[in-house]
Amino acid sequence: MRSIEQLTEEILSLPSASRVLLAEKIIESLEFDTDPTIQAAWTTEAKRRRDEIRSGSIQPISGDEALAQVRRLLE
Repeated sequence: MRSIEQLTEEILSLPSASRVLLAEKIIESLEFDTDPTIQAAWTTEAKRRRDEIRSGSIQPISGDEALAQVRRLLE
């Protein structure tokens, strides 16, 4: 069995669209004790963002870059 580190490395080498699909599958597999209305809203938002990436209307950025942008805004 592969370690979490090995799986992470393999997953991060996948194309962006494949990582999005995998993330959706993982999130769907988790059990949530949340309000179904809230869960539906998050699902709708996640699919909207996925569709924007797939259509090319926005370009994704890395998590590191996103955090750097937030840090700059907070300075």
